Amino acid sequence: MDILKYGMVGGGEGAFIGDAHRKSINIDGKARLVSGCFSRNKENTLATGKTLGLDSSRLYASYEEMAKAETGKIDFVVVVTPNSSHFAVCKAFLEAGIHVVCDKPLVCEISEAEELMRITKEKNLLFAVTYTYSGHVTFKHARELIAAGEIGDIRMIMGEYPQGWLHAGDGGKQGSWRTDPAQSGISNALGDIGTHVENTVAMMTGLKIKRVLAKMDKLVPGRTLDDNSVVLVEYEGGASGTYWVSQVAIGCDNDLKVRVYGSKGSIEWSNFNSEDLVVIGQDGVRKLYRRGYGAIAPAAAKYGRLPPAHNEGYLEAMANIYQSFIDCVSKHAAGSLKPEDIDYPGLQEGLEGVKFIHRCVESSNKGNAWVDFD
Repeated sequence: MDILKYGMVGGGEGAFIGDAHRKSINIDGKARLVSGCFSRNKENTLATGKTLGLDSSRLYASYEEMAKAETGKIDFVVVVTPNSSHFAVCKAFLEAGIHVVCDKPLVCEISEAEELMRITKEKNLLFAVTYTYSGHVTFKHARELIAAGEIGDIRMIMGEYPQGWLHAGDGGKQGSWRTDPAQSGISNALGDIGTHVENTVAMMTGLKIKRVLAKMDKLVPGRTLDDNSVVLVEYEGGASGTYWVSQVAIGCDNDLKVRVYGSKGSIEWSNFNSEDLVVIGQDGVRKLYRRGYGAIAPAAAKYGRLPPAHNEGYLEAMANIYQSFIDCVSKHAAGSLKPEDIDYPGLQEGLEGVKFIHRCVESSNKGNAWVDFD
C-alpha cells in the first residue's frame, strides 16, 4: 500500500492534541505529514513546520488558503483546532474534495453536523471523529461480547469520566479555551469529556438514547460553562444509565470508566486499566480478559501491537482509529471499500455527541427536566 499524504490544521507549538495525533499516525507509518496551517499565527505555523521538517511552501497562513492549495495533493486532513472552528475548517476541506479526520466534539451546532454529513455524502468522502478510547483492543472485545449476548439484555449502565485539573484557576492555555463559550461552545466538561462517555457507551453497547435528564454545575466561581455534570439516561428498549463527568474532582486524572449490567452478567471497562476487561457471570465469578492473549476476539485482537505484558495505551488506541481510516481511504481510492471495512467513529457518532450536549444543556436549563433525544 502506498504511503498516504496528509495535512493538519491546528496543533502548533504549545498544543497537546495535535502532537498526539501526529505521533499516533506515525506508529504505523501509513501516512506522512506534508502540509499544515498549525496556528492562526503564521510565525507559529512556520516554526512548527520547521520543527517537523516540512517544506515552507506548504505552510499556510489560513485554512482556506491551505484547502485551495492542497486540493489533489493530500489524501486527508486532520483538524485539531478549538471546537468553534471545526465546522468551517472541515467544510472547506470537504468542499475541496479532501477526506477529513476531526477531533471531538465534532461541531458546536446540530445543524452544522448535519451539513457536514450532507457534503460528505454528496462528495463521496470519508470522515472520522477521534473518540480515541474506542480504539482500545479491550473496548472492541467488550463490543464483540455484548453483541454476542454474553451478558444478556442490558438493564443498567454506569459511566463516569472524572478529572481534577480545572478545580481552580483557568487551566492555562488548554483550560482557557475550553472554558470560553466563544471557543468551546455551550458546554465545557460535558462537551469535552462527557461526549467520550456517551460515545463509549453507544459504540460498546449499540444502545440509542431515548431521553436525558441533566444537572450541569459551575462549581468554580466565575465559570460560565459547566465543570461538573450528572446525567440520567433512558435508552430505547428500557435500559437506564447514569453518567458523571467532572473536571474539578481533585485526585482524579483521566479515568473514563463504564460498567454495563445485563440479565446474564456484567462488564467493567476502564481507561486506566485498558489492558484488561472484566466480565462477571450470574455465579459471581469474575473473568479477566487481557489484551494480547488468545481469548480476545479476532475483530479486536487484530489491533494489538505489542505482545502480552507490554502495555498499550492512549497513542495506540488513537493509532487504531487511524489504521482503519487510512486503510479505508486507500480502499476508497481503489474502489474496493466495503461498509464492513469501516471501524472508526464517523459523522453519525459525531452528530450523536453534539445532540447529547444540546439535549443535556436544554435539560439543565429547564431545571433538570427530562428531554427527548430526537
